[in-house]
Amino acid sequence: MDYGNIIQSIAIWALPLVFAVSFHEAAHGFIANRLGDPTARMLGRLTLNPIRHIDLWGTIIIPLILIISQAGILFGYAKPVPINPRYFKDPKRGMAWVGLAGPCTNFFLALVSGIVFRIILWIHPDLYPLILREGRTFSNAGIGAWFLVPLLLMLIKSVQINVILGVFNLLPIPPLDGGRVVMGILPDRQAQKLGQIEPWGFFIVVFLIILDPFKVMSHFLYGIMDFLSVLFLFG
Repeated sequence: MDYGNIIQSIAIWALPLVFAVSFHEAAHGFIANRLGDPTARMLGRLTLNPIRHIDLWGTIIIPLILIISQAGILFGYAKPVPINPRYFKDPKRGMAWVGLAGPCTNFFLALVSGIVFRIILWIHPDLYPLILREGRTFSNAGIGAWFLVPLLLMLIKSVQINVILGVFNLLPIPPLDGGRVVMGILPDRQAQKLGQIEPWGFFIVVFLIILDPFKVMSHFLYGIMDFLSVLFLFG
């Protein structure tokens, strides 16, 4: 086992993942507060401070195990921001907007990360070969490369994590954000029927991720990775 590569992988994945899930949850609380629900603000969750959103298992232990085991997939989550829809004028629509806020924030973070990545690479095109080698040979490339190559690798992971997190959360399965959005759009009767699967939603999601019976999730995730690699490395 190459412990050097494992430590490097943990360092490169950690910050983008923590900020992705933290900003995701903070966005839920921010929109809920704007719509009249002060719950997140009163509990101190209306903040971008990652410490307030980190979940021991979902943000640290599970991702760490997946990275060390080189599982080929990274999964994580933060502590859900408490939302009380009774404060909303239209609870069903309000929950839809709150649900949509998380994935939209992730897409925005991915866009910003990609733009910063391209700007740095435009200023320092000599770093391009080091990026393709995952930064394993930059030790003799100077102080600038010593700092910028890990930063560029983190930006790549930030794009990947935020796009995957955003798209994944839009799956129409309660309690994922996509389920909330669909329930806000559907008529009341159909929305109630969809909401009935929420107690089983977590198990459905775990089944899709871990077992992946038809390899749909694997092809989906690898397809996103390939697309982003072409877009940001060769675009």
